[in-house]
Amino acid sequence: MPKLKLRIQIFRGFAGYGPGDLAPDILAGLMLAAIAIPEQMATAKLGGFPPEAGFIAFMAATVAFAVFGASRFISVGADSTITPIFAAGLTSIALSGAHTMPLLAATLGMLVGVMLVAAGSLRLAWIANLLSVPVTTGFLAGIAVHIAVSQLPAAMDVPAGHGNLVGQIASLLAAARHTNPFTLAVAFGVLSITLLAERINRKIPGALLALLCAAVAVAILKPEAQGVAMLGPLAPLTLIAGTSLPHLQDVIRLLPLALIVSLVIMVQSAATARSFPSSPDGASDFNRDLIGVGGANLFAALAGAFPVNASPPRTAIAADTGARSQACGLTAAGIVCLLAVFGSGLLRYIPVAALSGILLFVSVRITRVATMLTVLRESRGEFALIAVTILAIVVLPIEIGVGLGILFSLLHGMWTATRTRLIELENVPDTTVWWPPHAGAAGRTLTDVRVVAFQAPLSFLNAEEFRADFTHLLAQRPAKLIVLEASSIVEIDFTAAQVLSDAIAKCHAAGIIFAMARLESVRASQALSRFGVMDLLGSGLVFRSVDDAIRALAGAQPHEEPSNVHK
Repeated sequence: MPKLKLRIQIFRGFAGYGPGDLAPDILAGLMLAAIAIPEQMATAKLGGFPPEAGFIAFMAATVAFAVFGASRFISVGADSTITPIFAAGLTSIALSGAHTMPLLAATLGMLVGVMLVAAGSLRLAWIANLLSVPVTTGFLAGIAVHIAVSQLPAAMDVPAGHGNLVGQIASLLAAARHTNPFTLAVAFGVLSITLLAERINRKIPGALLALLCAAVAVAILKPEAQGVAMLGPLAPLTLIAGTSLPHLQDVIRLLPLALIVSLVIMVQSAATARSFPSSPDGASDFNRDLIGVGGANLFAALAGAFPVNASPPRTAIAADTGARSQACGLTAAGIVCLLAVFGSGLLRYIPVAALSGILLFVSVRITRVATMLTVLRESRGEFALIAVTILAIVVLPIEIGVGLGILFSLLHGMWTATRTRLIELENVPDTTVWWPPHAGAAGRTLTDVRVVAFQAPLSFLNAEEFRADFTHLLAQRPAKLIVLEASSIVEIDFTAAQVLSDAIAKCHAAGIIFAMARLESVRASQALSRFGVMDLLGSGLVFRSVDDAIRALAGAQPHEEPSNVHK
């Protein structure tokens, strides 16, 4: 088990910082703030929180990641990927108890922060690889549907539906004839401007530009008379959750949701860290970044906000505009703080429908249509995985759908591992190379010699397939020597070691020599020694090549004309 590192390293996102880095960081921070201000307000609205909650989440998360994270570029704050997940889960818990959403959200953020800090400290970043690309694509598309359906009522100025997503869609269709054309124009105007700005150059703060255009339209056209609701001034920055504490039973009920949110954060944060590495060689310390994101959740929770996540779009802005360190994020956080404290009155002229337009843009942006088409073209089975994941997230309660999506990914990975079968290799004529059979290519085998390979880690997932195939191999054609080409067996667990031991024992009982070749994995070799397989195999029966094994044990030259040839 990984050892917990107690040594605390801080401000790693400022490594090698010099005076010449300050100006680029300030300029990049201005651009980051222009993107973050409308996004954080809109994301808070998506979760049912006041806009200032998004500002608090961004400021607290940015400071915490700057202290504890390793990446120079990652921006952490309110995120539209996780917000629909935890908002739906918190609503169901809040309806069944006396606690308010802000308090439950802060408690959830605390639990998520603890889980992420523990995962980073125990070096469990590999968990982020548990979600496959098809499942992640389906997951994001399902989330996009939830975002769109939740924001269309405000864009249309109609009452929001209740119940599951299907019921909400039905309510929207029934109320469509009552749509307010002015609010709809505002929402889709903001959506269009934001999409156009990103298409021209993603460095353009399209969301902020769209909000400014909406505010100007409000000042000129006076759409309040047409029922267009305004955002109004922000409330003073305070600890939203207050000083009350949640009940223990509520904490226990939040644990499954916290685990799901933590897994989603790990996956998205890993993708963000890999896409924007801090060093030119692409190296990163994602375990340290996990601690940073965990710390960001803890700080946001203590400030009374909600769970936060690493943002790929904001991180891209920081990297593309020349940020040198986390001073970029701190600059953006400072600007957000100034706006919240001294300029909140400016936000009163922003239509509520404008924030819905920004969230509709987010739903469009996270829907990976190109990836779906590629998967459909190249792997129909994995496209079915995308479709099933979308269906689960859309039809079922969102937190259950996300949990099923994670389960689908794990089952898909296990199914892939179980498809590996034991194959017999053939000698490529006039060489010492042993290769899997290929249609139309001549391959050669040796009488009384079988060369087999298992092209995957050997574990409990596929051990029984190995046993069945090996039993069939022994019955199929007699042999005096069996060589297991083990270059692909990079790992072996206890269950598989027992199966391999049984196979070796059967060979010994039948008078067959069993040898291994190209056992290159240090982990696999150590495991075979630890499980006693090497002792059972006997000394001198592990070779660096198949050719060496055959020369030593069969006395034959595999590149010479064998007694058995097939094409």
